[in-house]
Amino acid sequence: MPGSRTGRPPVQRRVVRPSTAPRENPVVGFYTRTRRAWDRPLTAYYLILGGSLLITVLGLVMVYSASQITALQMSLPGSYFFRKQLLAAVIGAGLLYAASRMPVKLHRALAYPILAGAVVMMALVQVPGIGMAVNGNQNWISLGGSFQIQPSEFGKLALVLWGADLLARKSDKRLLAQWKHMLVPLVPVAFLLLGLIMLGGDMGTAIILTAILFGLLWLAGAPTRLFVGVLAVAAVIGTVLIKTSANRLDRFACVGATEMGPDGSCWQAVHGIYALASGGLFGSGLGASVEKWGQLPEAHTDFIFAVTGEELGLAGTLSVLALFAALGYAGIRVAGRTEDPFVRYAAGGVTTWITAQAVINMGAVLGLLPIAGVPLPLFSYGGSALLPTMFAIGLLIAFARDEPAARAALAMRQPRFGRKRGAGGSAGPRRWNTMRRRTSAVRSSGER
Repeated sequence: MPGSRTGRPPVQRRVVRPSTAPRENPVVGFYTRTRRAWDRPLTAYYLILGGSLLITVLGLVMVYSASQITALQMSLPGSYFFRKQLLAAVIGAGLLYAASRMPVKLHRALAYPILAGAVVMMALVQVPGIGMAVNGNQNWISLGGSFQIQPSEFGKLALVLWGADLLARKSDKRLLAQWKHMLVPLVPVAFLLLGLIMLGGDMGTAIILTAILFGLLWLAGAPTRLFVGVLAVAAVIGTVLIKTSANRLDRFACVGATEMGPDGSCWQAVHGIYALASGGLFGSGLGASVEKWGQLPEAHTDFIFAVTGEELGLAGTLSVLALFAALGYAGIRVAGRTEDPFVRYAAGGVTTWITAQAVINMGAVLGLLPIAGVPLPLFSYGGSALLPTMFAIGLLIAFARDEPAARAALAMRQPRFGRKRGAGGSAGPRRWNTMRRRTSAVRSSGER
């Protein structure tokens, strides 16, 4: 035939046409991939570990930037507060690692000793010659030199551990259905801690402790009327304490203030707003804050978020907010997926503690809440607040690792170099994962 050298008819080739199947929506695909990543067993573990470390490291940078002027005004080296915070962070990292490696039984065994130690130290604060006042609050103990400790910060950790252990034991005995077993002795012990704190005048820490108590009651399944009753009692006590203190009334009057009064009232709140407003989208640059030059009180402690907004801008403050949101989500996920009552109550209590304190601190800086005088967790200057918080983060890491799916995922992970796990989990002989060894294992001995 024409067109064919062999005389055979030409082969009819099949024309491959492009598929007409509809393409996946990019938004739906991104949502699906994100949802799949969030549902992985080790997501909570990585969020807690990575988020807490990023917050701590960024906090160290901002403490160094915000505290230099304050240190120089006190005739101290510019890195004075940074070195103390770095030392506390190193010690806290050791506590975090120890807590993350402890079994749950040991955490429960430490509940009563930590509670007893916290109560004793909080009582010693009121002993003349031992306790000392800072900024009008009698809630510190001097350790000699420039080192001080605030026992009320350890009271938060004590209430979380002891309350979780107490509720877990009552849950095992099915006693939480009775209101008296749910409230006693949890509420009386919490009121004891609150009373010791309020003797020193620290209203901010008392609010955080109250939030932890409500979080534990909520996780324990307290009925609505019981929950509302306890909340009403706390609200009445708080109202009385606020109205009997002129300082606390002035703080409430400064909520939403954008201008200072004739007598200089609302100075701290207004200059915090000035710092945030002057930062813009990306800030004035690290170390270039103007408000920290004596205008903004407590720039490296309670109002470090304002300095962050001035130097790093909206992008920096949103990044900090996103890190705390991720940490809170991971804590809720750990509490919701566990079958162990103690882990559920402890993880929920720690998450309530860190989230409530972060919201109260940032809300005060933004002018949405009264200034409570509480630091931003893991971020503000203060070793007394950093150490128990990092131990609490270690608790969350231990609980996240202890999930059945997380344990299985960690057991399946093999190091890229070094020993390989055998069938029973035991380490076999050292074999290096190189391309040459893998190739020789596939080919036969006579193959070239």
